Amino acid sequence: MIRFIKYFTQSIFIYLFFLIGRILGLKLSRLVFSNLFLRIAKFFKTEKILDSNLNIFSKNISENEKKEIKFYMWKNYGMTFIEYIYLGFFKKNTSHIKIEGEKNLKFLLEKKNQAIFVSGHFANFELMSMEITKKNIKLATIYRPLNNYFLNPFMEYLRKKYVCENQIKKGLNGVRDTINFIKKGSSIAMMIDQRVSEGEKVNFFSKPALTTTLPAQLAIKFNLPIIPVYIEREKDNNFFIEFHKGINPKEFLNKIEITQKLNQILEKMIKKNPRQWIWTHNRWK
Repeated sequence: MIRFIKYFTQSIFIYLFFLIGRILGLKLSRLVFSNLFLRIAKFFKTEKILDSNLNIFSKNISENEKKEIKFYMWKNYGMTFIEYIYLGFFKKNTSHIKIEGEKNLKFLLEKKNQAIFVSGHFANFELMSMEITKKNIKLATIYRPLNNYFLNPFMEYLRKKYVCENQIKKGLNGVRDTINFIKKGSSIAMMIDQRVSEGEKVNFFSKPALTTTLPAQLAIKFNLPIIPVYIEREKDNNFFIEFHKGINPKEFLNKIEITQKLNQILEKMIKKNPRQWIWTHNRWK
């Protein structure tokens, strides 16, 4: 009953925020909610996690550097939150985004090949799958459902309508669904930066962290390249996406070597702009 009341109350506030965001428009709502998230951040029980994660990221990081990273992370968090109700705008337009590395997608478009796309929670991370589908690449996306059962149906609706029609819930059934989508000719997209209990301990910023090996397993099983994707929010709130060169699974001995390589790539992405990665995940628990 307590959980029911908690989730219901949360959903009322969030749906109200979404309504306000639609009334204000994209530009003004970004400003309002980026500042709102900065103000309410202190009420989240994540400060210790943030500091712990940042200390692992850099042993020499100063308190001022921490404050700056957290400041911009919360601002980006707020903007990404309200941008969910503007996914339709992003779907229909191209003026908000700059893409590099499209040459690394040619083999998918010309020969109808498949790949495993991986990224982390940078900027507005939903844009990765959206931009792939906009290029007419057959795709299925793995996602983690929200715990709040009043909100999750709406978020699933937005993702299916604007991001990627084929949504796969994380979990054992999700792995089976993923394999079925691959067998039907789809590429797969997923985030690899969160802790997963069924993962393997692989170094991430020189400290072992439970990491998903699913991309490596799928790449090996179906002989598919893994394409890392970097996303960045620019100063004008436009976005930059880079599709990296595909990683050939045959060049590695096993799934652990591939997973370590992916963590190293993710590290470089975070170092490039640490202010835009979501540091709130308890990554090294």
